[in-house]
Amino acid sequence: MAVEEEGLRVFQSVKIKIGEAKNLPSYPGPNKMRDCYCTVNLDQEEVFRTKIVEKSLCPFYGEDFYCEIPRSFRHLSFYIFDRDVFRRDSIIGKVAIRKEDLQKYHNRDTWFQLQHVDADSEVQGQVHLELRLSEVITDTGVVCHKLATRVVECQGLPIVNGQCDPYATVTLAGPLRSEAKKTKVKKKTNNPQFDEVFYFEVTRPCSYSKKSHFDFEEEDVDKLEIRVDLWNASNLKFGDEFLGELRIPLKVLRQSGSHKAWYFLQPRDNGGKSLKPDDLGSLRLNVVYTEDHVFSSDYYSPLRELLLKSADVEPVSASAAHILGEVCREKQEAAVPLARLFLHAGRVVAFVSAIASAEVQRTQDPNTIFRGNSLTSKCIDETMKLAGMHYLHVTLRPAIEEICQSHKSCEIDPVKLKDGENLENNMENLRQYVDHIFHAITTSGVSCPTVMCDIFFSLREAAAKRFKDEPDVRYTAVSSFIFLRFFAPAILSPNLFQLTPHHTDPQTSRTLTLISKTIQTLGSLSKSKSASFKESYMATFYEFFNEQKYADAVKNFLDLISSSGRRDPKSVEQPLLLKEFMIKRAQGRKRFGMKNFKKRWFRLTNHEFTYQKSKGDPPLCSIPIENILAVERLEEESFKMKNMFQVVQPERALYIQANNCVEAKDWIDILTKVSQCNQKRLSVFHPSAYLNGHWLCCRASSDTAAGCTPCTGGLPASIQLDIDGDRETQRIYCLFHTHMARLEQMQEACGSKSVYDGPEQEEYSTFVIDDPRETYKTLKQVIAGVGALEQEHAQYRRDKFKKTKYGSQEHPIGDKSFQSYVRQQPETSAHSI
Repeated sequence: MAVEEEGLRVFQSVKIKIGEAKNLPSYPGPNKMRDCYCTVNLDQEEVFRTKIVEKSLCPFYGEDFYCEIPRSFRHLSFYIFDRDVFRRDSIIGKVAIRKEDLQKYHNRDTWFQLQHVDADSEVQGQVHLELRLSEVITDTGVVCHKLATRVVECQGLPIVNGQCDPYATVTLAGPLRSEAKKTKVKKKTNNPQFDEVFYFEVTRPCSYSKKSHFDFEEEDVDKLEIRVDLWNASNLKFGDEFLGELRIPLKVLRQSGSHKAWYFLQPRDNGGKSLKPDDLGSLRLNVVYTEDHVFSSDYYSPLRELLLKSADVEPVSASAAHILGEVCREKQEAAVPLARLFLHAGRVVAFVSAIASAEVQRTQDPNTIFRGNSLTSKCIDETMKLAGMHYLHVTLRPAIEEICQSHKSCEIDPVKLKDGENLENNMENLRQYVDHIFHAITTSGVSCPTVMCDIFFSLREAAAKRFKDEPDVRYTAVSSFIFLRFFAPAILSPNLFQLTPHHTDPQTSRTLTLISKTIQTLGSLSKSKSASFKESYMATFYEFFNEQKYADAVKNFLDLISSSGRRDPKSVEQPLLLKEFMIKRAQGRKRFGMKNFKKRWFRLTNHEFTYQKSKGDPPLCSIPIENILAVERLEEESFKMKNMFQVVQPERALYIQANNCVEAKDWIDILTKVSQCNQKRLSVFHPSAYLNGHWLCCRASSDTAAGCTPCTGGLPASIQLDIDGDRETQRIYCLFHTHMARLEQMQEACGSKSVYDGPEQEEYSTFVIDDPRETYKTLKQVIAGVGALEQEHAQYRRDKFKKTKYGSQEHPIGDKSFQSYVRQQPETSAHSI
């Protein structure tokens, strides 16, 4: 979901590897060990939770998390919790990384010291405040100055223990005075509208004849401040919870008698009572935060067209897309946006065929075909990940779930056998698992997505043409992708492919490792398979699979998925689980028309959307996909609840609350995607609920009244259109811009006589340049296109800076990211700060 700015869309995403924690404080008891898990939070909103690692003070998590961030945030936070079976889990410590500091740690493993967590440090949200100083003439003709403090509203306060009932205290404080006043409590909202004004006498009364304008004593102004504290009204015996504070010196009123601005809430000083940070241990993280600033489509047309015609350029090494792969240090960073852009345009098969054919021509040994981390292999990996994820799930998930649940011992290394385990039994368990997965894969060819089959067909043809005397190369060219880079990694690490919610336990992980090795070797069709294993116990185990039927099954499968002109896969489509989770839904109605909410297990397949009381129970309700007319967010005011959305059906809307903003976005996106092609989809909807006999949004009294707001543009059902081509082109522009020095170096290589006549100079030998003249022409176009886009971005930044006001809702006072942005600007204007 993009954050809309004037003429620009801003996309935020984060990819996190949670490594391990070290030296956590021991539990105050005889056992000393802890059962710990880690959460990922946007400010204080939890969006991901790792598995629990039991009985450890140095827990290893090894978990990956990726999400699109659908809102603004100040901190990316990580909390380590100690599970308590009988009471609420206790927080050991946290790591909070400010948004503006995320680039410091970009894509590198970093150890962070855990910090203490208390109410004084857990602060988020912003406050809209107005101060006005005015003269008041008393009945006796004496003038005094009064300060009016108006607390307008707050945004984004934290939810504390599942609720937020905020109020504010306003204090005029100085060396010799402290006068406090309090707003009303606003129930069940973290965006309270207060709009309350409080008056304070600022100066001693003085003669009206002497003072006819604002002229209060300098020392008073310098020492007085307004303090606003936000609190959550609590019913607990421990008292109200502190949510944050502001301290505004009255000096801000010197220039004029009024001041109105948004402020970020700040933590208060805890008096230096915190313990040393190293008392709590540390956490290893790898964080990749990406922010894409995307213009409208026409800005990208020249660069996009240059990239998309890469498939037709002769030789392909002179094309813009191939050049991107040459200048990027890591092929992966070029391959991801390229594969997505070509998929979006429906040209991925043509492009991959062109670069694969060129790579095959450069390959000398048929046994190493497509084995390196080339641009070709990385582009095919990304295409399989996008186009083949559903296929992977329907093929592997039942078998993976069975392995995780049955938990049979499969260790076949005699050195690692536990007491009481039998080697023959373990071998038989493992053989049954391998057979199950092998059969699931080799009988799944008819379900393989068409785009993957078309790519495999082109790989097979290119390999067979290049190595005419090697009859098996047409199989190994395809198996090196489908087995080695698609099925085997998914079996080895099922959590990375969403086949399991978390990393598997050590025993199951070992079982999956052995299965993955065996499947990989079965799919490779190597001549001496037993010899391909380093471990003798694996060679012994593999004797089970030396029968010809296994090689025949692999070849039949590879033949099917690499043949052209295949059937429509929808004709054999079976129900495919897309998403399931425990979230809340509206159940019945209480008195006065309010709905009460129950926790339900929701399950979505490509056929229906159901919910049940608990996982595995019979469905309480089933909605066929074709009956979903719209999927939209629900305004918070409807039920005073965040992260609400609605699934509109012909007879009524189903109101659902997700656990957090990321979960809500995921459900809306996937429900919209599967129902996008429904013929009766609505064009308008009600953004609020129908309560107390009318719609809260438009006040219409009929519950069947037509919607009052246009439906949002949904995600199309097609993979090609499910990708934002402008965003991918923007990413490619950023890569070109980052590697401009290498682009210019490549241009020099093309222009150098050493490329035409003599041996290549060493600094140029890293580039593949088959045709220097054509490559030089393309480079010139790329550099011009990147330069034009850079000018547009620079102009946008200048224009935005001129219009931006520090203290606006977009950039509240205390916004350190904006302050660092100001320091980067070459010139500043008075009204901008």
